[in-house]
Amino acid sequence: MMNLNDIRSTFLSYFDRQGHQVVSSGPLVPRNDPTLMFANSGMVQFKNLFTGVETRDYVRATSAQKCVRAGGKHNDLDNVGYTARHHTFFEMLGNFSFGDYFKAEAIAFAWELLTKEFGIDANRLLVTVYHTDEEAAQIWKKVAGLPEERIIRIGTDDNFWRMGPTGPCGPCTEIFYDHGDHIPGGPPGSPDEDGDRFIEIWNIVFMQNEQFEDGTMRPLEMQSIDTGMGLERIGALLQGKHDNYDTDTLRSLIEASGHATHSDPFGAGNVHHRVIADHLRATSFLIADGVMPANDGRGYVLRRIMRRAMRHAHLLGTKDPVMYQLVPALVRQMGSAYPELGRAQALITETLELEETRFKQTLERGLKLLDDEMSSLPADADLPGAAAFKLYDTFGFPLDLTQDALREKGRGVDTAGFDAAMAEQKAKARAAWSGSGEAADATVWFDVADKHGTTDFLGYDTETAEGQLVAIVVEGELAKIAGKGTSVHIALNQSPFYAESGGQIGDTGIITTETGKIEVTDTRKTAGVFAHIGKVVEGEVKTGQAALLEVDNARRSSIRANHSATHLLHEALRGALGDHVSQRGSLNAADRLRFDFSHTKALTAEELSKVEREVNEYVRQNSPVETRIMTPDDARGLGAQALFGEKYGDEVRVVSMGRQDGSGKGADKTTYSLELCGGTHVRQTGDIGAFVLLGDSASSMGVRRIEALTGQEALTWLRDQQSKLAQTAESLKTAPADVPDRVRALLDERKALNNEIAQLRREMAMSGGASSGGAEPRDVGGISFIAQVVSGISGKDLPALVDEHKSRLGSGAVLLIADTGGKAAVAAGVTKDLTTRISAVDLLKAAVAELGGKGGGGRPDMAQGGGQSAENAEAAIAAAENILKG
Repeated sequence: MMNLNDIRSTFLSYFDRQGHQVVSSGPLVPRNDPTLMFANSGMVQFKNLFTGVETRDYVRATSAQKCVRAGGKHNDLDNVGYTARHHTFFEMLGNFSFGDYFKAEAIAFAWELLTKEFGIDANRLLVTVYHTDEEAAQIWKKVAGLPEERIIRIGTDDNFWRMGPTGPCGPCTEIFYDHGDHIPGGPPGSPDEDGDRFIEIWNIVFMQNEQFEDGTMRPLEMQSIDTGMGLERIGALLQGKHDNYDTDTLRSLIEASGHATHSDPFGAGNVHHRVIADHLRATSFLIADGVMPANDGRGYVLRRIMRRAMRHAHLLGTKDPVMYQLVPALVRQMGSAYPELGRAQALITETLELEETRFKQTLERGLKLLDDEMSSLPADADLPGAAAFKLYDTFGFPLDLTQDALREKGRGVDTAGFDAAMAEQKAKARAAWSGSGEAADATVWFDVADKHGTTDFLGYDTETAEGQLVAIVVEGELAKIAGKGTSVHIALNQSPFYAESGGQIGDTGIITTETGKIEVTDTRKTAGVFAHIGKVVEGEVKTGQAALLEVDNARRSSIRANHSATHLLHEALRGALGDHVSQRGSLNAADRLRFDFSHTKALTAEELSKVEREVNEYVRQNSPVETRIMTPDDARGLGAQALFGEKYGDEVRVVSMGRQDGSGKGADKTTYSLELCGGTHVRQTGDIGAFVLLGDSASSMGVRRIEALTGQEALTWLRDQQSKLAQTAESLKTAPADVPDRVRALLDERKALNNEIAQLRREMAMSGGASSGGAEPRDVGGISFIAQVVSGISGKDLPALVDEHKSRLGSGAVLLIADTGGKAAVAAGVTKDLTTRISAVDLLKAAVAELGGKGGGGRPDMAQGGGQSAENAEAAIAAAENILKG
């Protein structure tokens, strides 16, 4: 018997032999279709190939596509577990032609694969065609030899596929398997078609027309093929089952659920186990593709799927979290086909455990509060909306859980009252924001959030996607259209652009619609809505348009490198300086990083070198950068550092990088850096390239600031330094390696020359050669006095010159005034034997006052000061003489 992995492999191998490119599954979050919440068919990743917007180096493709149907138009959530073929997660096998082969080849491929490769009894197969598609009917007769009665013509849209109200479309042919007359149900198109006897296993779409707004159609120049066959359905058939949940993969997950809950997986609680098995696949694959639990958008759908499974586990009587225990079983079953499951296993496990732990608390508390509320109501009354909102807003009990719990008791919820209470809360939030000093037009973003929801961020794993323009804001007001040259703020339903937060600057790039182009110069966030700030540079843009979103890849790569480097830098600083180091601010830009941290003194050259060397060691380690989700308390319990200025909710992203042997962060002591962070990061530390620390400076009291470069900027800076060194070496006529020694020698030589010059100047001054006025002593008030105005002498040379004059006098006083180029330096000295009669400080102050100076001071035997000019030197000398005269 073929298992599901064998069937998938056989399908892809068959079409590989038929010249098809085997293409990996696209992500569950569509990057090229903003109208879809999740990928729901195999053709989603090829949409632009069918429309001709995109071309690739192949015209035939085959894939096994991950699909989720749990929100929006395609929502099977409430049926899952109760029917044989409803799933939230399933795999769609498909083969595709982009203007290459058409109906005849597509039908022939399908028939050969089913009857020869899979060995299905041809007599059990029948097909439907669109009632006007006689060409397809004749091909079936020719290729498969099907009689007329096994070719059913359907005249409804069930057999005519459309991408939307306009665009590519065309008739379908569907292949059904007859399980036999022992099972109730009639053939397609009959009154009993909803029975289980005839099961559709494959659908082939002939994309041959284009539909226009007026309802008309015309043939497409490029006619294409899009097919889809559910792996679970064909698996059940090939394994001789009538229920998808009896296939090997789902059966093994159901058994794992039974083991974890200590209950019979195929007994009275079988429906609960079916729900858990299905929802385990959906939640795990969504998390692996970057969706995280949230209170809106895709994250809300994920949380709803999680909580539905967890409630079924609760109904089985489990006391502890169960879902996370089943992840290894899922990875064993599907990890070889989808390696992203293995890569994200730790993230999936932690997210499920965290969510179920919190949900159990919410469930128990909420059910008790709900019982209290209901006990005060009449037996047939619905729960008031205000009470339901209180459960949601105050105690975290979601509305859908309240409805589910009451549905079992035949009661309902006043949803209109709930919506009114929600609207009132949002109005209060807008009012609070408006009064907080923010920009006056910020409330427009609350209106956008109310109407369209918050922006789904896709940028953790892609920099190109499609989105829908849900709002255009021009000068603080909503607009329906914006033309060339208009400055705009654009809101999208989903975006790969990162909005400025946590020190990481906002992304730039290009938004392109079918009628215009916007150059995005910044991205900011208000009320959960990303505002893409820019200017319309071509044509015009309109609300509601689909758009291609392209982040500036080179710039984002540089920002990511700088952001990841700050995490390594933070840990290296803690290692070099101590655990008191904590972040106090940061900037992660495209051309540099800046990191502020608590520390009281400048780093030494040795400390800076150690930090730089350690960061580069972990860059070269090229270890994976991993992300996990947990509560802030659990994250801090592991030793994760919280980033300064970041606001944290009930769940946080924990980014780890670098590997150590037993001395690192985290419970296993092998992680080097462990931090709470919502920004974007490199995939491997080696992507940082290089790290160059430019130095540190004071930022504020007790806070130091380091600036550094990474990647190309670091290499450019190093090359520039190398070039400057080479130029210096050339000027010094030495080798670059000898520049330090040569510079030291020149400095020593310069110092010796300066000392020699100072000595010569002193000698000249002593001899009068550099002086104005004589250097000979004269008697003033019975004291031998030398007064001299000198030039070519600096102020710092005056004390030595005063000492030489004092030595020559033996007993007496000295006053020297140096003309230093517009200013005057003054020094006065008195020999020791006279300091009891007269002070050098008094002489100095008298002289300085005449020179336009203030103050000055020293000791009784030596004092120094300065003046505005030496022009009044004679008056200054006379003032000193008056002091000597008494």
